[in-house]
Amino acid sequence: MSRTEPMQLPVSQLQVGITVKLPMSWKNHPFLLNRVEIKDATQIELIKSLGVPYVILLSGQELIEQALAEAEQVVEDKPVEVKQVDPKVQVRKSLRLSQQRFIDCVNESRSSFGKVASDPEGAYRAAAGLVEEMLEHMLEVEKPYLALVSAGESDASVTQHGISVAVLSLMIAKALDLPKSAMRDIALGCLFHDIGKLKVPDVIRRKKTALTAQEANFMKMHPNFGYDMLNKSGLYPKPMLDIVLHHHEFIDGSGYPDGLVESKIATTTQIVSLANDYDKQLWSGEISSPQIALGYLFKNRAGKHTEKLIEVLVKILGIYPPGTLVELSNGCVGKVMMTAKEVKQPQVWACETDGSGAALRFLSQEGVTVTRVVKLEELSEGAMKVLQADTGICFYFSGVE
Repeated sequence: MSRTEPMQLPVSQLQVGITVKLPMSWKNHPFLLNRVEIKDATQIELIKSLGVPYVILLSGQELIEQALAEAEQVVEDKPVEVKQVDPKVQVRKSLRLSQQRFIDCVNESRSSFGKVASDPEGAYRAAAGLVEEMLEHMLEVEKPYLALVSAGESDASVTQHGISVAVLSLMIAKALDLPKSAMRDIALGCLFHDIGKLKVPDVIRRKKTALTAQEANFMKMHPNFGYDMLNKSGLYPKPMLDIVLHHHEFIDGSGYPDGLVESKIATTTQIVSLANDYDKQLWSGEISSPQIALGYLFKNRAGKHTEKLIEVLVKILGIYPPGTLVELSNGCVGKVMMTAKEVKQPQVWACETDGSGAALRFLSQEGVTVTRVVKLEELSEGAMKVLQADTGICFYFSGVE
């Protein structure tokens, strides 16, 4: 019996239950071996993020053939919807709106923080109102996407970080079909989760070099500080306070302040812990790319967060999360501005390699795709300036479906 040639399988056809070989060096991917048995959707999303067009199918061809046959049947009866809205106008409007809403949320959050000590009830009312605003923004379309936004700050302020973490956490909660009551607890907890850091001296909180053991221990007290500040008012729900106190807990018991294990950590708190962990990587100074941060999370934090939650976050952020620097198939470079249905053709602010010809590009309409992720040091000075490649990365909901 003759051996058949290995099948090259497009990454778009990956599915759980098959075994594949990655056509690249082990140094260039986060898996232990080049041979990968696909057990969950998280692995599929990570393989797609590697930028390879295909993998070698080692086993499971019958599953692929069955899936293709089922897909053909579905396509035959699927109605075609025609929309008259100009997508370019819609995307530009959505990006401007997302940016303005993010700035407004940061300002409202800052105002609420200022009232916590002097006017606790006013602080609670302001924060609760802000939470309702954010929920409205997320739920105004059936399928919200993520947009890249910025508050123009080089360091992530407590309020700016809180809004961005709230957006990621709410997107995870929506994907899990959690009730609105849980979403409210999550959003409120996110807004205030780092308020205890305001009790930490600036010399420690803003220190650029490594903290001493004593300084690190002091910093680790911020969840307790925040919990005490808010709990004494008697205004905040227990699930929200649990988020403030335990947003640095990990399911393996290695977190703080109480070293809780998975069974002792509420799902709402686990969601915020994951979103906070990811957002923190974007501002660490060592990881500047949101795609690299996602890979880091997948490879180094698998035992810290549940596989299910990591899988959901990967799907939300997509192959090229907003803020990712990319090279396009037409030779241009760009920065991803928004996630999109076409995962390899996101909305990109792009320019020539020297920084000229900057424009918002609609890759799906131009037949252009992302070919690879670009490192900051690969960009010319002109491109870096035009793309604002070294500015901070935050997220807000996009109104484009």
